Amino acid sequence: MTTPFGRALCAMITPFTETGALDLDGAQHLATHLIAHGCDGLVLSGTTGESPTTTDAEKSALIAAVREAVADRASIVAGIGTADTRHTADLAREAEKAGADGLLVIPPYYSRPPQDAIEAHFREIADATELPLMLYDIPIRTGTRVEPETILRLAGHPRIVAVKDCSYDFLGAQKMLDRTDLAYYAGCDEHNLALYAVGGTGYVSTVANVIPSHLRGVLDTFDTGDTTHAARLQQRATPLIEAIMSAGLPGTVTTKALLTALNLPAGPVRAPLRPADRTTTDGLLSLHRALTTT
Repeated sequence: MTTPFGRALCAMITPFTETGALDLDGAQHLATHLIAHGCDGLVLSGTTGESPTTTDAEKSALIAAVREAVADRASIVAGIGTADTRHTADLAREAEKAGADGLLVIPPYYSRPPQDAIEAHFREIADATELPLMLYDIPIRTGTRVEPETILRLAGHPRIVAVKDCSYDFLGAQKMLDRTDLAYYAGCDEHNLALYAVGGTGYVSTVANVIPSHLRGVLDTFDTGDTTHAARLQQRATPLIEAIMSAGLPGTVTTKALLTALNLPAGPVRAPLRPADRTTTDGLLSLHRALTTT
């Protein structure tokens, strides 16, 4: 199995202060906590990290601060996706300077380019630095699918090494696992074990912000050969996964609400996102306690 960035990656939230400023001390604290509890990689400035509302300078500062905190104990993958190829290439170079180990790149959103333009976009970003790339296929947010045949062509590029799969096309993912050497990471927490069981590398998980050791335990248990217990662990996490990711609020909102309730760094979300209400937060905390105390 190819594991260019590790197996258990957390799509880390970006902590802010109560006034909405970037909280670098909080980011270092949270990153250290996540690594200590089973994460072997961190994805910064992705969807969960509120990348649309952080500046280029904040993205670089976040990478540098987390690199300082975790040293070589974990990989750092920098989300650099924008709707502009030139801007994305600039962010790639800045991420490399700041200390990232890899890049997470979405297809350009809003303009909805055709597949040949998406392929050219990824190739230009891959050629902008010496860092390995993880393609991020999440059509529900970008409006554009990275089609399996496009991924197959991109797999020949020496620096395109992985895919974060949020396509909800499980058959397509299995076909790519059979036809390429790309590392496939589940980008939807309900698929963590399923994709791993058919040859996936691991996950890039939002829910790992709040239950990093439990999700790591699913993979570790599967690796021991106790697949029945691994399935039970995945199933036990399902109510919390659903509440965080599929209950009508963005995962960033629910994750930050739960982290704050757990006294871990998070802070507010940036507009246009709005914070979770008390009832939602109490429900999340109840589910978390049920999972972690039994």
